[in-house]
Amino acid sequence: MVTISHVVKSIINARPRLQEAIMEGIVNYSSLAQKLRPRIEAELGTEVKNTAIIMALRRHGERLKKETIIQKPITWSNEIIMKTNLCDVCIVKAPSALARIEQIHRVVDYEKGETLNIIQGNYEITIVISQKHLDELRTILKDETVLNIEKDLVAITLSLGEEFLHTPGILSLVTRRLAWENVNIFENISTMTELTYIIGEKDAVKAYSAFQEMIREHFSEEREKYRISYRT
Repeated sequence: MVTISHVVKSIINARPRLQEAIMEGIVNYSSLAQKLRPRIEAELGTEVKNTAIIMALRRHGERLKKETIIQKPITWSNEIIMKTNLCDVCIVKAPSALARIEQIHRVVDYEKGETLNIIQGNYEITIVISQKHLDELRTILKDETVLNIEKDLVAITLSLGEEFLHTPGILSLVTRRLAWENVNIFENISTMTELTYIIGEKDAVKAYSAFQEMIREHFSEEREKYRISYRT
C-alpha cells in the first residue's frame, strides 16, 4: 500500500539538491509540505493534511542524516589523483574474450602511469584503458562482440585508510556528492584503500571541485562528529 511516507521518500530521493538541503537542516518543512501537497494528493487520490506531510518529511530527513554519519574512524588523504584521456570498452563475456586479457595487459606501460582496469560481470567485460591504445584494443578484440565504446573519459581517485573496506557509508557518501553535481558515473572501481570513479572529461572540473570541497569542508568542519583523521 502506497503511503504518504512512500510518496515523500520518492519525491525527495529524486531531487539530490533537496536531499542535501534537508540533510543540512536548512529546509522549512511547513513550506515544503505545502508545495508538495498537490502532487502527494494526486498520487494517493485523496486529501492529505499538511501536518501528516511534515511528519513524513521529518522522519525521512532524520533517516537521511543518519545515513551520512560515518560511525567508524577512517583516514582520508587530501590527495586527489586524476588521469585523463581514457576510454571504456564493453564486450560480451566469452571464453575467447577471457583468453585475450593477457594480450591487453601487454600493451599497457604501467611504468609510465598508463591505466588499465578490467571489470568482469556475469555476462560482460568492461575495459578501461588509456585512449591512445584504443586502436590496438580494437585489433585484439576484432573477433569479439563489442557492446559499447565511450571515449574522452577521466579517472578520479580518492585514497583512504585500510579501514575503508569495513566502513559502511563511504561509497554512498562520495557517490551522492557527484550526483548533487549532476556528474554521470560510467564506472566505479574500488580496492582496499582506493576509490576511483570513471567520468566524462566534461565533468572532470566539477567532480574534482566537489571532492575538494567534500574533503576540505565536510570533513574538516565536522571532523569531531565524524572522528576522521588526516594524512598528507
